Amino acid sequence: MSRYLFDNAAPEASTRFSVLESSYDPVSRRALAATGLAPGWRCLEIGGGGGSLGDWLGARVGPDGEVTVTDIHPDRALSRRGSANVRVLHHDITRDPLPDAGYDLVHARLVLIHLPERLRVLQRLAGALRPGGVLVLEDFDCNWTPVLAAPDAGAAELFERVHSALLSLLARAGAEPRWGLRTLGAMRGAGLTDVTATTYAEAWTGGGTGVGLHRANISQVASAIGELGVTPDEVSRFLALLDDPAFVVNSYPLISTCGRRPQEGGAS
Repeated sequence: MSRYLFDNAAPEASTRFSVLESSYDPVSRRALAATGLAPGWRCLEIGGGGGSLGDWLGARVGPDGEVTVTDIHPDRALSRRGSANVRVLHHDITRDPLPDAGYDLVHARLVLIHLPERLRVLQRLAGALRPGGVLVLEDFDCNWTPVLAAPDAGAAELFERVHSALLSLLARAGAEPRWGLRTLGAMRGAGLTDVTATTYAEAWTGGGTGVGLHRANISQVASAIGELGVTPDEVSRFLALLDDPAFVVNSYPLISTCGRRPQEGGAS
C-alpha cells in the first residue's frame, strides 16, 4: 500500500479537493489573514492540492509579493490560470530540497497528518521562515466525528464501524489521525513562539457537500477496508447513508495552529 492512502492521482481526488475547498477554505483564509498577511509577502504553500489557496494568497500579497505552491501531484494546481506571482512546483517535502528560504509565511493543510516524517518536516518548514515569519499548520482530529442524528441506531453503528476501519488504514499507512491535537506542542518543540490554535467544526447532513469527503475517502479504499472485515454490503449501505438527510455527523475538526520563528537575538 502507498504511504499516502489517498493518492491525488485517483479519480476520487477531484471530489476530495472540491469538498475540502468548499468546507475548509474559508477557515484557512481566516487563519492566514490573522497572521497579518500583507502585500509584498513571500509565501510557501505546501501540498497545494487544487491550488485554490495558492491563488487566494497570490491575490493577497499582490504583484510585489510571491507565492510558491508545491505538491507531489501538481496537475490540478497547474491547470488553474493563476496570477503571475504564483508558481506551482512538483515537490515532495519529505525528500526534495525546499524551493527557497526566508519566507514570511509557510502554510500546509492536511499534509503532516499523513507523513511518518512529520516532526522532521515540521523542523524543515520552521527553518524556511525568515526571523519573525509565521508557520500555519492545519490538520484534523479524525477521531472526533460523532454521529449527531441517524435514521436508526444501526446506521450510527455502521458509520462508526466503517470509519474506524478507515482510520486503521490511515495508521497503517503512517498517518497520525489525531495529529491536529499534537501540532501545538510539536510547534513549540520546534522552537516557534507565540503558538496559538483555533478549532473549527460543523454539522454535515446526509446529501450535503461535506459528507462528500467521506464518500470520496471510502470509495477510494473500498477494497482495502475489506481486508479489515468490512463487507461490500456494508460499504454500499454506508455510501447510501451519506445521501440520507436524516443522517448528520460532525465534520472533521480542523485545528489551525500558528507559530512564529523568533527574531534574531531571541526576541519574539
